[in-house]
Amino acid sequence: MFNQTRRIILGAAALAVLSGCASVPDLPNPLKQPDIVDTAVAAGSFKTLVAAVQAADLVDTLKGDGPFTVFAPTDEAFAKLPDGTVESLLKPENKEKLQAILTYHVVAGKVMAADITGKTMDAASVNGKTLSVDGTNGVTVNGATVVSADVSASNGVIHVIDAVLLP
Repeated sequence: MFNQTRRIILGAAALAVLSGCASVPDLPNPLKQPDIVDTAVAAGSFKTLVAAVQAADLVDTLKGDGPFTVFAPTDEAFAKLPDGTVESLLKPENKEKLQAILTYHVVAGKVMAADITGKTMDAASVNGKTLSVDGTNGVTVNGATVVSADVSASNGVIHVIDAVLLP
């Protein structure tokens, strides 16, 4: 697979040179690490989060360069919200409220679990509100427990949490 991909890329580069093109076509790279959105989709346990990110028009943002640290609630975390909450938030008329909630789960920069182990800190979320991060006994964010840390993505890191953070 690698050799075949390499041949395609080299062939495209040679074709570009021979045809006088100034650049090589942008071909998919099967070795490239997926971004935050693609990592969440592939995990399979973030269907509600991915649907919310789509409804809030934040896909392009979370596929951007970053780096971002995302505290990602699982489907089970969303299920803990009162009945009808998710459905209501996904409605077009609640887009701004949904954006505020989702951007509350994102911090600019890449913060790994080791960066906060044994410490407490306040972190500014992308929506401007402060998150309280406690790494003194495991890691919690505003009381939500990080159940899986340091899920790497090409444009940042995901920390899986067991609750939805509400600003």
